[in-house]
Amino acid sequence: MKLTILGCHSATPRTNTNPTSQVLEIKNHMFLIDCGEGTQVELRRNKIKFSRIKHIFISHLHGDHYFGLVGLVSTFRLLTRETPLHIYGPKGLKEVITLQLKLSDSWTNYPLIFHELTSKKSELIYQDDNVEVHTIPLIHRIYTNGFLFKEKKNERKLDIAAVLRANINVAYYRKLKQGFDVENEEGVLIKNESVTKDPIPPKSYAFCSDTVYNEAIIPLIKNVSVLYHESTFIDKNEALCIPTKHSTARQAALIAKKANVGTLILGHFSTRYNGYDEFKSEAKEEFDNVLLAQDGKSFEF
Repeated sequence: MKLTILGCHSATPRTNTNPTSQVLEIKNHMFLIDCGEGTQVELRRNKIKFSRIKHIFISHLHGDHYFGLVGLVSTFRLLTRETPLHIYGPKGLKEVITLQLKLSDSWTNYPLIFHELTSKKSELIYQDDNVEVHTIPLIHRIYTNGFLFKEKKNERKLDIAAVLRANINVAYYRKLKQGFDVENEEGVLIKNESVTKDPIPPKSYAFCSDTVYNEAIIPLIKNVSVLYHESTFIDKNEALCIPTKHSTARQAALIAKKANVGTLILGHFSTRYNGYDEFKSEAKEEFDNVLLAQDGKSFEF
């Protein structure tokens, strides 16, 4: 699982900071999460192939999270894309994007499929054989969702030496990986656990931006491998959290601690600050495994 941060700052873009956007690579998927201004430039800068992006997830309709979307959709058209593009986001997103395409006479030459979200409860919005995606309802000034990406259970690993000793036909290897007992060449039933190893534990990633401190999300993100949680402010500006419906670094860490997550990544930093060391130090007072997002930085798990 690999996460590439294209932008991790709030509000307006600057010459050295980009608004929210990131790419999650998981189980051969490349998911784009949010699409602030400049996203397509950052995709190029980070050498991410446009053609691999087939699903885009938009958390909410504040500009720093989706103003780059129509540009990216249009660029896909200019590049003669044919592969369908699925976009998941709040109701109203389809109207906004299609109106811009209509008025500019720039209809896509590929299927553009919107999945508009309205539920205030967590729901499954995508799945295949390898991964599933659920919404994480957040509390912000407008309707907002985070997203939980979960690998499905991995197959068991063959202990080849044990398999050969047990004289099992290669035709049964697939069944072994799926966890079944099988008969060997002599007709003897071989227990699965005697010739296979436990699979690699499935990984999961929760993206939570933007939101006020909200313990209701804890059951939804319990034990996730990695949590990205917005941390717009530090302690001295905590009073701004309620009117703006944002969180501090310490509050993000408290959520991570109570949810027993593996790693916390802080992001969505307010550009009022000159540096981000205080974000990390305040968070680490509550939770040990804290990383800072940074434009152009990748994390591998």
